[in-house]
Amino acid sequence: MALPKVQETRELSDEELQAQVLSVKKELFDLRFKQATRQPVQPHQFKHAKHRLSQLMTVERERQSRA
Repeated sequence: MALPKVQETRELSDEELQAQVLSVKKELFDLRFKQATRQPVQPHQFKHAKHRLSQLMTVERERQSRA
């Protein structure tokens, strides 16, 4: 699975952006929970989720600084 491009993130509306942020944060929480309870987790999923979250939050911050 390829990492998403920033341009795809910039095309989202504000509501979609917020929904994606919450979704990725929940995904990271679930991954950490699985890891803590010794359930099988693929380590690259952490990298993908953190990368996606940073993209989303960067775009969100860009929009806040423009307004």
